[in-house]
Formats: sequence, C-alpha cells, structure tokens
Amino acid sequence: MAFTTDLIRNVAIAGHGGTGKTTLFEHLLFSGGAIARPETLESGKTVSDYSDEEIERKISVHAALGHVERAGRKLNFIDTPGSSDFVGDVILALRACETALVLVDAHVGVQIETIKTWRNLEGRNRPRAVFANKMDVERASLAGALADLKEKFKVDAVPVTIPMGEGPDYKGVIDVLSGKAWPLPASHDQKEAAAAVPAEYADALTAARARLHEAAAEGDDELMEKYLEQGELGPEETVKGLREAFAANRIVPIFAGSAVKGSGIAALLDFVAEIAPDPSWSVPEVVVLADGTERKHPYDASGQPTALAIKTQIDQFSGRISWLKIFGGTLKADMELLDVRENKKEKVGKLFTATGKKLEEVGELCAGDIGMTTKVAALHTNDTLSLEGEPLPFKYLRLPQPVHALAISAVNKKEEDKLGELLHKAAEEDLTFTVRFNAETHETVISGMGELQINMVLDKIKNSAKIAVETRVPRVAYRETIAKHARAEYSHKKQTGGHGQYARVVLEIDPLERGAGYGFENKVFGGAVSKGFIPGIEKGIHQAMEAGVVAGYPVVDVKSSLMDGKEHPVDSSEMAFKIASRMAFREAMREAGATLLEPVMNLSVFVEEKYLGDVMSDLSGRRGRISGQQPIGGGIVEIDAQVPQAELLRYSIDLRAMTSGTGGFEVEFDHYAPISGKIAEDVIKAAAAFRTTTEEEE
Repeated sequence: MAFTTDLIRNVAIAGHGGTGKTTLFEHLLFSGGAIARPETLESGKTVSDYSDEEIERKISVHAALGHVERAGRKLNFIDTPGSSDFVGDVILALRACETALVLVDAHVGVQIETIKTWRNLEGRNRPRAVFANKMDVERASLAGALADLKEKFKVDAVPVTIPMGEGPDYKGVIDVLSGKAWPLPASHDQKEAAAAVPAEYADALTAARARLHEAAAEGDDELMEKYLEQGELGPEETVKGLREAFAANRIVPIFAGSAVKGSGIAALLDFVAEIAPDPSWSVPEVVVLADGTERKHPYDASGQPTALAIKTQIDQFSGRISWLKIFGGTLKADMELLDVRENKKEKVGKLFTATGKKLEEVGELCAGDIGMTTKVAALHTNDTLSLEGEPLPFKYLRLPQPVHALAISAVNKKEEDKLGELLHKAAEEDLTFTVRFNAETHETVISGMGELQINMVLDKIKNSAKIAVETRVPRVAYRETIAKHARAEYSHKKQTGGHGQYARVVLEIDPLERGAGYGFENKVFGGAVSKGFIPGIEKGIHQAMEAGVVAGYPVVDVKSSLMDGKEHPVDSSEMAFKIASRMAFREAMREAGATLLEPVMNLSVFVEEKYLGDVMSDLSGRRGRISGQQPIGGGIVEIDAQVPQAELLRYSIDLRAMTSGTGGFEVEFDHYAPISGKIAEDVIKAAAAFRTTTEEEE
C-alpha cells in the first residue's frame, strides 16, 4: 500500500549522545508493530545500530530509517547519531523530515549537541517536540527539564504527557490530550496498556490540560477568542489548534517517559499520527535554476515525480543503496528519470522502504515519503531525479566543513590504489568525510568532523581489507613572496655541436598586494626579444614560482617585468628563454627579501560559558587574534578569531580535551600572512627534511 502525502509523517530523532535515541527508536517500532520484540544496546541486535562498528562501540554512527502504521497513517522515523563526528547524518534527517523529536536526559538537561540541533532546527524553521527521557533515573525531573529548556532556548514547552512519579518512584505517564494513563509495562517485551488516571493525579491532569488548551488556542485566532471567553476547548478544537500551532512552530510539545522501559511510547505515537504535520505543511524546498538563482518548490502530490538523493550507502549484500526523499508526484518502480547533475536518464529499478537494514519492496512512493532504491550506479548524494522536461536541481544539503585532517598512506605501497578506492567509497557514504591529493605536499589528506569519525573509517578499512596505513599531521601549504623591488639578469649559453642554446633575460620583480597572485609586463622596446619568445619567458617565470628560494614553496603576489634581453639569430629558442627567465627570477628573488607566508584561518569556536576563559587563553597561545565573542543562546558563546593553520592541526582533539568533549568549531581559509624568526626557521628545516626524504624514496 502506498500512503498518500496527507497520511505520511516524517520524524527525525535527534539529541546528545547517550540520551536514549536508539532505545526509543527500538520501542517506537515495537509499539507500532514493526518488530516482534525490542532489543537492548547491550545485545548488539537493535534495528538501527546494525553495523559492526556500531555494535562494537555501542554508539550510533549512521542514520537508520524505520516506519510504523498508526491510525491509518505511515510514520517514518529516522534515528540519528548523537556524536558531533557524525553530524552529516543528523543534517540529512532534518532535511528529510518535517518534524524533529529532540531527546533530553531528564536528570541532566540540555547538552551541547541538543543546542546544536536546536540551532539547526531554528535555521530550517522546523517544528520540534521534546522527549524527556530517563524519568525513572535518580534525580530525574520533568519540571527541571522544562526549566532548562526555557533557560537555554527561551521557550515554554507544553507537556503532552506528565509522569506518574519521578526517579525510583516513576510508574508511567498520563496522556493529557486523551486523559488516559499509561502505566509501566510489566516487562521489557510487553507494550503499554491504557488505564484510568489515578485519583492522586487528578489535579495535575487538570492543570496540564489547561496549559494544553492554552497552547492549542495559539494555533487559530477563532480558537483563541473562544478560549479567552470560555477558558477551555473541546477535544476536536484542541486537536485542530495543536496541529496548526505545532506545524507553524509556535509551540514545543514535551513528552515524559523511559525509553528503556518502553514507557511514554504509545502517547507519543498517537501525537505524531494525529498532530504532527504531513509533508505538505513543510517549508517549501529550494531548487537552483541554471543562472544560479533560487526558487521555492512546494510539495505537489499530483505533479511530476521529483526526488532528492539524501544519502548513499554501500552494502556488501545489497550493493549501492540510495535514500530518496520524494518532493513531488509519485515515484514508481522501473520508472526512467533524469539525473539532473549528470544530465542523463537513469532507470530507477526496485523501490523500498526499510526497517533498519531490512529492505521492504514497494511498488511506488508518493510525494513526502522517504524510501530507497538500489544499484543506480550514477546516482550520488545531492542528486536530483526529475522528468526530462523539468531539470531543476534541489539545493544541496548544507554540511559543515571538516575540521580534523590527517595525511595517510599505505604501509605497503602496492596497496595505495586499493586504499584510495576504499577511502573514496567512505567519502561517498558520508559527505563530511573528504579525500584529496595535495599535489603541492605530495600527500593524500583525509578530513572529517573529528578523530572518532576518521578512526572508525580507518578501522573499517583495516578490518575488512587488511590494509595497514600510516597517518601523520598534514604538511601546511606555506607560500613564499618578496618584500621589495629587485633586478636580475641571466644569460643561458650552451654549445653542443650544431645549433646551440642562447638567451639573455633582464627581469625586475615587485611585490603585489596580498592575494593578487601574479603579474607580468613586457617592457622591452626595439625588438631586443622577439614576440615569439615572450610566452617562453612567461612559462619560465611560472616554473620558477612553483618552488621559491626560501623553502621550496610556491611563490605568490609578485609582479615580473621583462626589461631587456638578447637573442641569437640561430641558437635562440623558446626553451632557451624559458631557462633564462627561470634563473633570472630566482636570482631576483634572492635579492628581493624573499619571505615565507603562512595560511591564516577564520575560526569560530562554540563553547559553554564556563570554558570561555580557558579557550580564549589557549587561542592567544596559538598566535590567534580574537575579533569578538557573543552569546548565541543555550549558554553557548561563539568566539571569532583568526589563527594560523599550523596552530589548528590538532585543534579538534585539543578543544574536546579543554571542554570535556562539549566544544565545537568551524574553520575556513582567509588569507596568507608573513612569518619570520624561529617559526620561519622551523618551517625551513622541516621543508629541507621533507625534500631529503622524498628524494631518497624516489
């Protein structure tokens, strides 16, 4: 059965690591009848944590899709990782789902990844609900969680379920909307059963119901007027108001529960089925036109089939699996569509929904649904599928830049090609992990969101392909430039019998402003050098600029002027002038105060206020220039600074150590700046050692 758009609900489960997302996902599937019994993390058999690395480490690494049917509707849930190292899968889930369910530990409160997720949701204007988990744990408090949410996010969350007791006295929840009590299940593999609300909680239910009616009234002006006049709303009016207020992101519902005990699940499922918005309520997607302008693309269930590939998995049994979010029309098995990026027709074969790694074949997927197709080799994450007459690519997923990098090589050089193939496969599955060859430093550099992510990629390669690798801190791409004007000449003479080689070049060089790159001017008059030799002279200068005279780094921000020269009617050639200009440029550089430049990065660091002093002091010690700091909500402060790249090569590791694993940062290149003294001396020594090693290897 294909569910139409109005019967689909998509929910991303997100939050800080350890808040119980995977366990909640397991019990949602169990309560909804998708699986026969819920498994524990310790068993290694949960639906969403099915890969070897997830089972071994007992953490979520990849997003997992599952679905249940409730009240005639299809509820898609995506379980996401809690570690910032795997934020790419969180972002894809938030893009694919119209609703987010944010988990908060009821005895700890809001944590750093909760705050990051909330900021992401704010940027997308996505409705979100909160599940206050672990209500059965010592010192758990729904009131405490509500207060923390209000302090961190300036929201008054609305309780939809309230706990019957807290901590060791926790006995289940009361669904304020339906007026039912849901006591704790008798055992781990039993579902909740509804019961009457105990008399001792009657007053608490009355107060919570009044708050819920008030929230529902915020969804509609007529309901607000009625609520102000009568002080309450009817059941249908409450549902209508909550649906509209929640979809418009005017309210934040909060649920109490204990995922590990299967408590609070039934009421949550009922709310998602009844209240959560279907995809047609969502903020329209954005397509990018051929001229680069953007246009909104609303859901159109009756329109032409369009879909976005939001994730790529490469499975040893099923092969290439492409996750698809359908944004228009109905996608049917064996349909031929245009891959807009490739401008090539692709046949979409079988279609599937999924419960973790278990694929379930379906004949079609309607607008708003999330599904998968397999073995479409040319389909990559961020690719748009559409009819040939409508080649409108959806805007790419907004992913953060990688912040941790390593140079990598195979111990056995014969395995380099196989290593490269496996690394690129990993990069295709997770776009926050990148692989590139730096021709300047002769290194293959892998980059990711943190040490954990990179280590897990390398461990997987080691275990599956038995390839031993070496890693090291990448070399920094320094540059060289000049400080003053200089002039030099060089005559290239060579007699080998027959035609010889002759060229004389007189060059002047001048510094350019930072970032200008390169300049050339021919100032020769009177035909001392024929026009046909000028391209050779420029080529020689370019060759000389590939490796400077200080430490062999590329030369930038220099203007060269050809002042004079001399040629021979027989022995001169483009090659001779190329050699002469190259040598003249190098001679001039030695006279022009050649100096080193280092890359300087724009750095934004996000830390809790209690770590502010330590982090700012550390940045100063890294030769950083702090340009400002500002609170961004949730007790988090953003520090903006400019820091040399050489000081940031291990910053992801060091920042986590300084902030107990809570800090995060973003970084991008800004400019090159001169260095001198001991720092420059160390760079020169390291460059000489690298050249020696490279020559020995060759």
